Amino acid sequence: MTVVPAHRRSAALAPFVAALSSYDLGPGGVHRGLPSTTISITIPEADSLEIGWLGRQGSAQRFQAVVAGLHLDPAELTQRGGTRGVWLTLSPPAAAMLLGVPASALSGQLAELADVAPAMADLPERLAGCRSWPRRRALVEEALLAGLDRHESDTGGRELPATLAALSGTARVQEAARLLGCSRRHLSGTVRCALGVTPKEYQRLLRFEAVRGQLVAAARDGTAGLADVAAAAGFADQAHLTREWRAMAGCTPAEWLRTEALTGPTA
Repeated sequence: MTVVPAHRRSAALAPFVAALSSYDLGPGGVHRGLPSTTISITIPEADSLEIGWLGRQGSAQRFQAVVAGLHLDPAELTQRGGTRGVWLTLSPPAAAMLLGVPASALSGQLAELADVAPAMADLPERLAGCRSWPRRRALVEEALLAGLDRHESDTGGRELPATLAALSGTARVQEAARLLGCSRRHLSGTVRCALGVTPKEYQRLLRFEAVRGQLVAAARDGTAGLADVAAAAGFADQAHLTREWRAMAGCTPAEWLRTEALTGPTA
């Protein structure tokens, strides 16, 4: 694989990679994976991951490297024999452009990276043999760039950003359709086909993700106030926010802030 300079890798991947970092789950190696608007890939440094949907008995599976599509339910991640690894999140269009599958094929799913993108099957092993974070990051970026080269002729992912931007810019699906110059029915079909969720579900993920960011920022600043966050996010009141958070995270905002807000990856 040709080694591309770091600044060129970052520039080429900027439209697709939302985050790329190392992680450490800390004592116990257990983490709650929350819903988000991105597709995540988690690659442990040692051993394997056990991930299942929180509250769904028998759903846990073991993975060498896991790809999690858009989901509206919490997952539980357990990593024994080591708690560190590499975590990255991709925008929905990146699924087709980097992995070669539409985001809709991954919706609500937890899958082995080797099954989703066979050309990346050796990535966990290569990362395990590398102890330098800059080199580990470079290996991941080079694998993603190779995927971009393989799938650059797939134009479906290139048409999606405008649709997602419209949904992000308004709280009403009908208004997003108006901005795009199409009917609500057409927009619904387009989003379902591309993402595997409805436009309203995608907006629900957007709001949840925004609230999560606000809660983390408030916790870091020492100004956590659920009522203020609820109002800023458009919830009727704090109780409304708590109900929605419990439905999507499996716990209250206060519980999540206390245990996991500032550590670990999302699923």
